[in-house]
Amino acid sequence: MNALIFLFYNLSRLYLLCYLLRLMLQVARADFYNPAAEFIVAVTNPLVVPARRLLPSFRKFDLPTFIVLVVLQFIVTIILMLMRGQELVPALIAIDAIYQLATMPVWLYLIFIIVWVILSWLQSAYSPISLLLGQIVEPVLRPARRLLPQTSGFDASTLIVPILLIAILIALRDLRLILLAQANGLY
Repeated sequence: MNALIFLFYNLSRLYLLCYLLRLMLQVARADFYNPAAEFIVAVTNPLVVPARRLLPSFRKFDLPTFIVLVVLQFIVTIILMLMRGQELVPALIAIDAIYQLATMPVWLYLIFIIVWVILSWLQSAYSPISLLLGQIVEPVLRPARRLLPQTSGFDASTLIVPILLIAILIALRDLRLILLAQANGLY
């Protein structure tokens, strides 16, 4: 059963990440003609296109994609709890689903920044993935670049931002533990 839970968790996480990436690409105003972006759109369109018929976008925010992501996350959380034999308590479902939704983009930005930096050291030629990663991480790195001085072409924002992202992950984990303890009447 553990192997099945592992497979379901990771495959569902990859699928949910496609929806999150679609949102991140829109926020970053990335090139949707990039092959990786086209893949993400193709994977997410079967649920996003029907959702667009029911829900309008809110200003420049893609509300249909966000709603699909949230609904799918709640469904995945419920299925995982059932697979683990846990009791379906609405408060626990909400805490876990919201925690997963909050940490996914932080983890993704953290990983993307690290991969983008490594690719920038290794590559001298154009790469569609490197370009797309740069477009995604730039909005997160830009505020730190304004505050930190650049010296000799060294970008300190790629060191500071990951540290801040890890601090956010720790704070979210601690908040989740407090909320879970309160929901279970232990705090």
